[in-house]
Amino acid sequence: MSRLESHIRRCQAQCKCIERAAVLMSELPGPVLEVGLGNGRTYSHIREHLPEREIFVFDRRIAAHPDCIPDDDHVFLGEIDETLPLAVERFAGTIPLVHVDLAPEVILEIAHHLPKLLRPGGIALTQAEARAEGLTPLELPEGIAPGRYFIYRAD
Repeated sequence: MSRLESHIRRCQAQCKCIERAAVLMSELPGPVLEVGLGNGRTYSHIREHLPEREIFVFDRRIAAHPDCIPDDDHVFLGEIDETLPLAVERFAGTIPLVHVDLAPEVILEIAHHLPKLLRPGGIALTQAEARAEGLTPLELPEGIAPGRYFIYRAD
């Protein structure tokens, strides 16, 4: 498979998983977290599928498309090992959806924070495996290869 084909499959997995998560958490109140804003593509997709939700984003620096940059009150700027614990203090147990689009080794380092953020039944989407007590893996949408993306529900 070419790198382009792999990228396309990753984007398709992100779209399908975000759409599945939007349904799974639709009855749960609270804001959404986008951890790893990047260029803003997944933020844009989340915003389109959850237009009524407040969305907070995390990144080292803002480099997103101008249409995909939230106001300053919705941005956690800095290193994730410093900003995510602040979010845990602020949002503990109230988040219905967190999407984590970071390097696999970083996801493993921060995975223990995800159950602390999520409300019971909340959903975590990650691009790499997030092993943490309190997260139960869910089945991927049809057509998404195992290991391409991960969906978890908070216990």
